[in-house]
Amino acid sequence: MSRLATLPVRWRLAITSAGLTFAILLLFAVVVGVFTSKRLHGNFDDELKLAAADIAEHVNVYPYQGAIELGESPDLIDAAATGHAAIRIVSLNGGPIYSVPQQAPDLGPPAAGTHDASGYRVVSRPIYYRGSDQPIAFLQYARPRESVENTIDRMQLFLALGVVGGTLLALLAGLTVAERAMEPIARLTSTAKRIARTRDPAVRIPIPAADDEVADLARTLDQMLRALDESRAETEAALARQREFVADASHELRTPLTSILTNLELLEDELEGERREIARSALRSSRRMRGLVADLLLLARADAGQRAARRPTDLAQVVREAAVEVAPVAPDHELSVDARDAALVEGSPDELHRLVLNLLHNATVHTPAGTQVRASVQRRDGTVVLEVADDGPGVPEELGKRVFERFVRGEGDSAASRRRGTGLGLAIVQAVAEGHGGSVELADSERGARFVVRLPATEAPAPPGAEERAVASEPA
Repeated sequence: MSRLATLPVRWRLAITSAGLTFAILLLFAVVVGVFTSKRLHGNFDDELKLAAADIAEHVNVYPYQGAIELGESPDLIDAAATGHAAIRIVSLNGGPIYSVPQQAPDLGPPAAGTHDASGYRVVSRPIYYRGSDQPIAFLQYARPRESVENTIDRMQLFLALGVVGGTLLALLAGLTVAERAMEPIARLTSTAKRIARTRDPAVRIPIPAADDEVADLARTLDQMLRALDESRAETEAALARQREFVADASHELRTPLTSILTNLELLEDELEGERREIARSALRSSRRMRGLVADLLLLARADAGQRAARRPTDLAQVVREAAVEVAPVAPDHELSVDARDAALVEGSPDELHRLVLNLLHNATVHTPAGTQVRASVQRRDGTVVLEVADDGPGVPEELGKRVFERFVRGEGDSAASRRRGTGLGLAIVQAVAEGHGGSVELADSERGARFVVRLPATEAPAPPGAEERAVASEPA
């Protein structure tokens, strides 16, 4: 890719304009320079010829004793030799008769027309004696070529400066014109960046006043954004209806599920043998369904922005209670809790309990027997940090980026554990953490998996009886 192609558009337009201007001015300067140089040389030769002819008419020469003598005309010759001119009168065989100045350079043998000699432009004119048609001498009149060459050099310098100056002016003018021409596009770009930053297609595109290609592009983009905004509104409305339906359906399912569970429990106690096993299996499935409905209800409420009642809650106490609940169902795991100091957060105790319970349950289900599971709660700079870590096999790399997505399940320790999982546990953890203004992440760990939850701390007092419960509860 050429370097020009990497420049901004305004610079490419300006450089292209300046390049065309340079080419035009250069061609003009070459043509003008050539013709002007020829004209100056021609005028210089014409002046030499006229001056030589005028001097030759007034020079008086005559033959004397086999030689050529100069009559009374030296004053005229001296006067004509002003301005660095050189004049020589030579015989037919080239012998010098008279020269001004005395140290005049050798102008070469007389020749028709003009020629160059010793840095001079020389013209030769024949001199006649008393009306004779045969010349008896020649007048050589010369002027330095430096005078006309200096004039030509100055003319070429002015042309070169004109080419360079015109090119620079064309570059500046091109930048100015390109800047003004790109101004509507710059406004479109600024608006597009704002839309990309805010993700709000309701922002309107500025339409230029001129009815040109840029205005057509702006109108097209504006129509596209209007269509996207309408589509987003329809999609959000459909999602809102879907969330409301899931929340309502989950809520309505809780009552019949509770009735089913109650009846199955009573039926299990009354049946014997194979029928009792069938009732027990249906009871287990119903309990799983009740858990799934509860999970869906919690997620639907989180998606709909519905907040449960909140109050200052000691997260350390919640962790201890959740550990006591998990310990009996995971007897083959070493569960330890470091939550001695109070860590108050503003939240829903039930949802926070569900968050901790899901993290501990996830650690015990997806690790082999004998794995250590550690839970700790600390307060750091206005933030309560909950960590749940284990020394199991860890989360596979391909699953790490999707671990908080819904219905994503890893490989548990056993087929039974995989059947019990719904793939919503970590999704609920994320929904509860973000719903409480916090975050959750799968942090780096040398061994096993380590989940870190950060929640805003609060200074509000804990509800009555929290200290007594904290003292009465021991680490699992």
